[in-house]
Amino acid sequence: MTIPGPDESVEPVVRTSGGAVRGRTEGGLAVFRGIPFAQPPVGDARFAAPRRPRPWDGVRDAFAFGPPPPQDLGAAGTAGPPDAPGDEDWLTVNVWTPDPDPAAHRPVMVWIYGGAYKLGHSGNPAYDARRIAAEGDLVVVTLNYRVGMEGFAHIEDAPANRGLLDQVAALVWVRENIAAFGGDPDQVTIFGESAGAGSVASLLAMPRAAGLFRRAVAQSVPGTFFSPELAADIGGALAAEVGLRPTVADLSGLAPDQLVKAGQALAPQMPGNVARWGQAAPTITPYAPVVDGEFLPATPWQALASGASRDVDLLVGHNRDENRLFTLMAGKLGKIDEDRASAALRLYAPGGEAAYRTAFPDASANDLYEHVQTDWLFAMPSLHLAEAHLAGGGRARVYELTWPAPAFGGALGACHALDIPLLFGTFQSDLALIQFAGAEPSEEALALSSRFRASWTAFARTGDPGWPAYDTRRRLVRVFDAEPAVVPYPEETSRRLWEGYEFAPLPLLDPGA
Repeated sequence: MTIPGPDESVEPVVRTSGGAVRGRTEGGLAVFRGIPFAQPPVGDARFAAPRRPRPWDGVRDAFAFGPPPPQDLGAAGTAGPPDAPGDEDWLTVNVWTPDPDPAAHRPVMVWIYGGAYKLGHSGNPAYDARRIAAEGDLVVVTLNYRVGMEGFAHIEDAPANRGLLDQVAALVWVRENIAAFGGDPDQVTIFGESAGAGSVASLLAMPRAAGLFRRAVAQSVPGTFFSPELAADIGGALAAEVGLRPTVADLSGLAPDQLVKAGQALAPQMPGNVARWGQAAPTITPYAPVVDGEFLPATPWQALASGASRDVDLLVGHNRDENRLFTLMAGKLGKIDEDRASAALRLYAPGGEAAYRTAFPDASANDLYEHVQTDWLFAMPSLHLAEAHLAGGGRARVYELTWPAPAFGGALGACHALDIPLLFGTFQSDLALIQFAGAEPSEEALALSSRFRASWTAFARTGDPGWPAYDTRRRLVRVFDAEPAVVPYPEETSRRLWEGYEFAPLPLLDPGA
């Protein structure tokens, strides 16, 4: 969508706490990219908490996204610092604003990307925020944070949860600077998906983040949070992949891409370590927020039930068929046999395998495998976050996406991350090309996409996305499908199976296994 705006040749200039930045006018929006919110975390700042950015003289061009943090790109390799010297500015923000007028006081939305805490960056075309900013008439900020070993691995003498501390630093930057871009620092909504939603949940529980945002949107909250013991054991295993100890002294001399390769080497070995790492092992993700007792004093569910962030409005939900994307990526879609289903049920189902087989007597092995993993990893953590917020005196809205992705004849269902192209309207991103099979979005998809943005931006503006608050009597949720509806939570069978389950920090089971 293009909104009326100033001359596209105008290059808007805004003064921040670090110095002046020059953006561009694009489609009626002023857009600023690659603004540092912290010093590059290299040299003696590596593995440290983020430090305030160094100020600059003159006007800094904010035309290009900052470089992505070092990360695991899977089969595509690794992403580390570019070859150009001085391009270690991984910790940057980007701003889309209808008008950088300090008198505008528009609501602000701050996006936190996902990626299993090991990949992701704000310059991904999937996170182009122009439609959200234009249609919602608000300011959108996206940010980079450290991932993988740089941001989340346990390293002795380094603070835990460095990636989360980066997010806090970015929110502090928003608090101090967003008014100059036309935003209201007292109307900030954070939103994120997958590991980004886990980050949102963590920020709700972190004392350091208190007061930095008014509302929060958590899309597909993962239930994986590590105990300090598990984090330390996995951190030791990561360092061992490069023949070093998990200390700042040992690891700081190693190039970032070498640390990324350590994670890539360990991940395929993880499923064989169930006896040692339990439910964390099959995720092949050696990173997660650590309930360290300091920066993250409790899990989000514990913290919210105790009243943390009770004054923050929460919008939380999940997709119906989350796990199918991962089954597809593993080449096993539709190929799950009874043995594999039984193993998943034994590992994840509360009450054991029999509970799920009794509750879903007609489900195939494939369906049981998908169902229990969707429930354990995303669906029930998301629902329980809403219920914990209620228990602590807060207010929450809940949704479920049930509209199936068009690819593979609909076999992907409403899979993980389908909400990203629908929310941002970015149907040509790499992930959307899988979910939509490279086809142009249908009118139905475009209408659903518009409803997502309208709901999210209404929530950011008023705290009301357009449906009733969740309660434990009616349990009303918004179902996003071709025909939207407000109904009692559709996954009632799963909800009952998981009732009373505590999403505790994942433990270290047997260090000698």
